[in-house]
Amino acid sequence: MSLINLIITLIVVGVLLWLVNTYIPMDRKIKSILNVVIVIAVILWLLSALGFLGDINGIRVGD
Repeated sequence: MSLINLIITLIVVGVLLWLVNTYIPMDRKIKSILNVVIVIAVILWLLSALGFLGDINGIRVGD
């Protein structure tokens, strides 16, 4: 994945998160949980895309 694609993806995710936080009425606790989940997912995706995390498809949750 090229650096331009990474930057564009981060910008799109940031704008979408800003739009959700600004225009969708939610409780403050739900917004903070949503923000944390999205930030963690983006960090994991970014680490995987840069090769620091390895293959994220091999991670299994549960059984």
